[in-house]
Amino acid sequence: MVSEAEQKKRRRSTNYPLEFKRQLAQQACDKTVAVAQLALQHGLNTNMLFRWRRQLRAGVLDTATQFLPVALATEPKEPPSVGAACAGSIEIQLGQATVCIHGAPDPATLALVLQGLRP
Repeated sequence: MVSEAEQKKRRRSTNYPLEFKRQLAQQACDKTVAVAQLALQHGLNTNMLFRWRRQLRAGVLDTATQFLPVALATEPKEPPSVGAACAGSIEIQLGQATVCIHGAPDPATLALVLQGLRP
């Protein structure tokens, strides 16, 4: 019988460093490399390596997309008109894809769009 401590140890997932994921995903993109063999060499599940490869191709594993600078515009001296207060735009670049949202989307729609961008 397996002890409770051993069961907990087995269930815990490993958080691999981003650079490690990127390196293996880049190797998995090479057509001469067998992904299953590469995963076996590193003690990984093949499906995990395929997921990392998809994330690399989608730009999720790029360090440039992890943290981006944010600049806040200064407040206008005069209050904006009613239409201008609601207008705006959001542009999100993820890999080769760009999502642009113009105007004032309702919060539920915006939440769905943002959830769709998750890997």
